[in-house]
Amino acid sequence: MSITRILILLSAATAIVAGPMPAAAGQTTAGPPPEAGAVQSGESRGEEPLDLADLLGGGRLKGAPLEAAIRKASGYPLGSKENPVRVSMPRGQQAYLRRLRCSDDKAPQFERVGNFGPGVFGSIIDGYRVICAAGAQPGETMIFMDMYHPDHVDTGAPPGFALKIRAAQP
Repeated sequence: MSITRILILLSAATAIVAGPMPAAAGQTTAGPPPEAGAVQSGESRGEEPLDLADLLGGGRLKGAPLEAAIRKASGYPLGSKENPVRVSMPRGQQAYLRRLRCSDDKAPQFERVGNFGPGVFGSIIDGYRVICAAGAQPGETMIFMDMYHPDHVDTGAPPGFALKIRAAQP
């Protein structure tokens, strides 16, 4: 994705989160003011207003619905579309992938293939091509990751991989 597209996306997301700009002094706004008791944008159906993380996360699930989706996903292999690895942002994706080990106990090579649309947790998932050295298992595979889980660190490994122990954080 180009820098221009990213800036356009962030500008649009900021405008949506911030809502309409206030009118400049002396200008009038179009339309009548909302009626007393009228529901404002973001307050419909008892929902909290959207925040930037929600918009960028594609409307990720929260609370009980997220917990239910995690329980359901646990019945599928970790790293599959049905159970993507949960991490926090691109930095978390990179950190997790660097901790993977192939059957020869060496780190695999990996590259981001792209995003694959909304995943089972309601946010956009990314796919990574992960390749072990010749002869090492599991060979070449695709690992799906959901980077919209702040402060979450998955401790399991996808089938065929081991996960290097994470160093203690100060």
